[in-house]
Amino acid sequence: MWAWALWLLPLLCRPTGAALPAKPENISCVYYYRRNFTCTWSPERGDNHTWYQVTRNRTLGKVIDSCNSTSEGPASCSFFHLVSYPETYTIRVQAQNADGTAESDVTVWDLGETLKVGPPVNLSVQPVPGVKRMLCVQWVRPTLAPLSVGLNYTLRFRANESDLWTEVSFEEVDGGHGYNLTGLRAFTRYIVALRCVASESRFWSGWSQEVTGTTEEEAPFGLDVWRVLGPAQADGRRLVDLQWKKARGTPLLERTLGYLVRYFPENGAHLARTNDTTDQHLGLHLGREAYRVSVVSYNSLGQGPAATLRVPAVAEKPVPCIEAVQTHLAGDQLVVTWESSAPDVDTWAVEWLPDLESAALRWELVSGARNWTVQRARLPFWCYNISVHPLLRDRVGEPYSTQVHFEQDAPSAGPVAKVENIGVKTVTVTWKEVPKSQRNGLIRNYTIFYQAENGQGFSRTVEPGTLRYGLGSLARGTPYTLRVMASTRAGGTNGTRVNFRTLSVSVLEVCLITTLAGGGLLILTVLAVVYGFRRPNKLKRLCWPQVPNPAQSSLATWRWDGLQTKLPQKLFDDSVTAEGRALKPRPAPSDLIDKLVVNFGSFLEEVSSEESGKGRENILGGENNEYVTCPARPPCPPGRSPGGPPTAAEAAPGKPQPGGSGRQAGTGPGDSQPLPPAQGAGPARVPGEGVPNPYLKNSVTTREFLVSETLPDHGRRET
Repeated sequence: MWAWALWLLPLLCRPTGAALPAKPENISCVYYYRRNFTCTWSPERGDNHTWYQVTRNRTLGKVIDSCNSTSEGPASCSFFHLVSYPETYTIRVQAQNADGTAESDVTVWDLGETLKVGPPVNLSVQPVPGVKRMLCVQWVRPTLAPLSVGLNYTLRFRANESDLWTEVSFEEVDGGHGYNLTGLRAFTRYIVALRCVASESRFWSGWSQEVTGTTEEEAPFGLDVWRVLGPAQADGRRLVDLQWKKARGTPLLERTLGYLVRYFPENGAHLARTNDTTDQHLGLHLGREAYRVSVVSYNSLGQGPAATLRVPAVAEKPVPCIEAVQTHLAGDQLVVTWESSAPDVDTWAVEWLPDLESAALRWELVSGARNWTVQRARLPFWCYNISVHPLLRDRVGEPYSTQVHFEQDAPSAGPVAKVENIGVKTVTVTWKEVPKSQRNGLIRNYTIFYQAENGQGFSRTVEPGTLRYGLGSLARGTPYTLRVMASTRAGGTNGTRVNFRTLSVSVLEVCLITTLAGGGLLILTVLAVVYGFRRPNKLKRLCWPQVPNPAQSSLATWRWDGLQTKLPQKLFDDSVTAEGRALKPRPAPSDLIDKLVVNFGSFLEEVSSEESGKGRENILGGENNEYVTCPARPPCPPGRSPGGPPTAAEAAPGKPQPGGSGRQAGTGPGDSQPLPPAQGAGPARVPGEGVPNPYLKNSVTTREFLVSETLPDHGRRET
């Protein structure tokens, strides 16, 4: 009993867990003439593996054949045999999987309504000779179409530079296989394609192969002409760049062979000249007066209308009539609008030029509007110069210019700055403009950031046209760090960093101190001069003290009894040769004292060593010094007392002996012997001379004072 229950349980639970195939719906059948009869349905895929069987029956219900398909492939099935036209079929689709089967509704299909023929073949497009703006399209009837069935056609065409198709539908008339396209543009290339459908069918054929054709050209249309004026030279001539192009909105209807440019002075039409060129620009060297210019294009069919232009004179002033120009972005387009104070002006010339040295000028004439639109540029961060010129009949008014960016960003690099004129509390900052290729927008301002070492930072903002700025209120002798930032509407970028240090003392302060010190010295000098004029003797004694002459000094006289006379002013001849510096002694008078004692130590206390030279020069009147010796005897030799007897080396004054060094008999205290002559080129020296006299150590020659032996011991002083 329990075994039978376990065996029946799976059978009882099977209906609740079974997944039957979906019922085939949306059945559609197409009859491809002379190829197959194909039916499709939905759904295309099933959750489980499903087998499909399509049964085709005739109208009378007799089964012809069936077609099999699976869910792994496309949900379609094709019949290739036993398909005859005209005929009507009934179609039923059955789906089956492991859980069961499902059948679709029975559908009926007329082969005439489901007929799909092939596209036209051998399509050609040719212009009609002598007929402008028309093309003749011809083709061959498709071979995959019953001859007894009429066909309807759809022809589509477009210009070669356009993406918009234009369609024209028409019926086949009397078996004709041609059609004329009219209303086209002259000298324009068109692309044409064709398809067809049976008159009773609802299925169109595919498009034929695309074929191109060009309409015949016409005489040229009008041109737009413009000029770019160069500066006047010293001789009054100037370069005028003449440019022209097809008028705005005028299609290219011809193959232009060349252009005729005619120009002449405004008051001299008989001086007209004509240039023939194939370019769309021409440089003319014109004078300072006004000129008339006309440009005509020509082709094989003739010439087009002339475009005229007046070139103003050099001294002519244009008339201003544009009040403002505004720009704004609208999607991917830049819209330029302007306001004019002259309501009768209806034509404008708009120039568009990237702000670069090597950029080419673009221009366009606008009529009947006060706005102009241009597509977004490929370089949106670049600056563009836009100028609007009013055309007053045949004259050009004063232009109005503006600069614009499609987009803006922070500059790619900051300005390069440096400091100049560094002072105690001031400094001048200069910087260079950011290159145009790195600005990425319009510079709105510059900001100077500066900060003292370990101090508070400050900033100054200046206008975009300012490239130099002076900073003040700085700390004395303090190092600073400085940067300059360039800013656009989208942001700013800092430039190079500059380090500098303010001065501790300014040049003005140095000059002031120097001036005060020099002024003080000058005042002291003036006071000294005034004092000198008021008391000349005292100033003279202070500046040039008088040194006493030893020869005239009272020191030459002593209190002893034997000293009766004074030393004469000049004992010897002053003749001293410059070459040999030899001294020539003069004989002393007989009444000269026998010996002389000079207190040299007390004399140095009164006269300094520096004043001694001046004193000697003043006293002796610039004469050379001489050696003076006592007429009684020479000075004592070293190692002998002054009171001892004379030695053999001592010579008495008088005539020299032939032997030169012997002593003359009979010499006594009253006799004298002249000094020997100088030896060599040096100064003459006294025989037996010892250490040089310190009193006259800086003189060229030396004066000697000898001490008499006859003086008493109490009357002599050590020299």
